[in-house]
Amino acid sequence: MHKILVEGGRSLNGKVRVSGAKNSAVALLPAAILADSKVIIEGLPQISDVGILGDLLEEIGGTVSWKGQTIHIDPSKMVDMPLPNGKVKKLRASYYFMGAMLGRFKQAAIGLPGGCHLGPRPIDQHIKGFEALGARVTNEQGALYLRADELRGARIYLDVVSVGATINIMLAAVKAKGKTIIENAAKEPEIIDVATLLTSMGAKIKGAGTDVIRIEGCENLSGCTHTIIPDRIEAGTYTIMAAAQGEKVLIDNVIPQHLESLLAKLREMGVTIEEGDEQLLVLPSKRLKSVDIKTLVHPGFPTDLQQPFTSLLTKAEGTGLVTDTIYQARFKHIDELRRMNAQIKVEGGSAIVSGPVQLEGAKVKASDLRAGAALIVAGLMADGITEITGIEHIDRGYEQITEKLTNLGAKIWREEMSKDEVEQFQNS
Repeated sequence: MHKILVEGGRSLNGKVRVSGAKNSAVALLPAAILADSKVIIEGLPQISDVGILGDLLEEIGGTVSWKGQTIHIDPSKMVDMPLPNGKVKKLRASYYFMGAMLGRFKQAAIGLPGGCHLGPRPIDQHIKGFEALGARVTNEQGALYLRADELRGARIYLDVVSVGATINIMLAAVKAKGKTIIENAAKEPEIIDVATLLTSMGAKIKGAGTDVIRIEGCENLSGCTHTIIPDRIEAGTYTIMAAAQGEKVLIDNVIPQHLESLLAKLREMGVTIEEGDEQLLVLPSKRLKSVDIKTLVHPGFPTDLQQPFTSLLTKAEGTGLVTDTIYQARFKHIDELRRMNAQIKVEGGSAIVSGPVQLEGAKVKASDLRAGAALIVAGLMADGITEITGIEHIDRGYEQITEKLTNLGAKIWREEMSKDEVEQFQNS
């Protein structure tokens, strides 16, 4: 096992290129199951979640080959083999195999998904959608079994706006007979990205990116080539890092419109940001003013950027209120930031951040993917060295993060953990 160490106080300068969107990639790969010939997806991030999904596609008979950031998937010989546990348990997005395999084979058996521990994130809306399309869903020994004699289009209203349920229902509905209408659908850019892939395969989808998606089912879908969108959460994380410790940082391969809520809050704090077609230039700010944020479904402030942004608020003057309406349990990073001298208290579903304070290097633990990013942001600002364990979470979503930050001038590196450290980590 490894840990990441950050020596704080160094200025960031230069250019960083954003990778392909993790939250698109984890749905695009399962979507390839629906095709009857080769699917090529370009620009994928080289992260552990993507590697696991590639392995799962091979487990069900797919032929998978990689050429750099491009994956070639031949799904023609795939079979409806159950995936009850194993790698399925390692990431939450494995649930997209449910919709894709149900759409292609009219049945699926998938272990209940894993991933970050962010409190209850039920998949009841996914099940509601599958049942509306004609599937019978049962929980048998910790795995969900989906079976349908045939899938028929339906009108489905999501009680909760859910990216996962919206995509999963789309995956099944493109092979259902007749028309499916998903109401109160999520509107994230990753949904548009998945719909673009499916449309290139021959699916008939209208309204992706709005709260009503209409799908006309197709009997056959063919292979295609698709280029993934940039990762707006990675782009936002580097923008926050540049606001925290940057001199002049150019963030390349960005769609600025995907980050409007974050950029508005950073400008409110006093950060100077210049937008290009596919770039953001973040310039130094002498003084940061605290702000309040509330996470909301897209196009509101993303919950995935709440934790890194909370670290930035420790450098701002005044008191900021951070409210997460999506995952109220997403405050496990707060105790770790307190170890670093942050002045933060949690009350209900909100965190109150007082600043500015000088963070101090400490030994901290990443509890989930975005908490890990928050601790790196804090480490960049801190006095001394910050040791971060639990970095397997970080590697699930950030491609070559230590290398990218090193190129910007940060002093950040990985070290093997000692036996005592591993034992202490496993018992903590």
